[in-house]
Amino acid sequence: MININIFLTFIIGILLSIFFMFKPMDIKMQHFKDVPLFELSDFTMYELNPKGLTTILLGSNATRYSDRYTIKNMDYTDNSKKYIANMVSDFGVYKNEIVKLIGHVIYVREDGLTFKSQKALYNKKTADITSNTKYIAYLNNNVITGSYIKYNNISEKIYSKNVIAKYQLKEEK
Repeated sequence: MININIFLTFIIGILLSIFFMFKPMDIKMQHFKDVPLFELSDFTMYELNPKGLTTILLGSNATRYSDRYTIKNMDYTDNSKKYIANMVSDFGVYKNEIVKLIGHVIYVREDGLTFKSQKALYNKKTADITSNTKYIAYLNNNVITGSYIKYNNISEKIYSKNVIAKYQLKEEK
């Protein structure tokens, strides 16, 4: 039989060796700057004001960050101005009433004005949509192409660069 003193000395020796020989894991604190708050599938967002529905934002997938939404297959409708404007794209970012559209952008206004581009930026406050890439615009039988477009939904003015226009004149009866 083992003496109890030898046994306790042996156990204390093992515990002391564990205490001095093994070092605990050093876990470093990490700071994440841009962490998503949540992610949604089949995303729909409505914005209302005292006059009624102003914005509908749809997407197949959306990620909410503290300051923005990122949306796949974005479908954005602005009903806050004279004409309802609808914009669709492959990807979009909605931040502080600014909508950034990327990939196969199509802008359609309720009176028939349509333009297509690869990138566009829509400012909801000023009702300006801007594209710094090649675009093609349609209104009835008129077709305009160019390398830059800025359109204001309130003043209904279009600013463009490197324009080629096919304009259909009205025939008198």
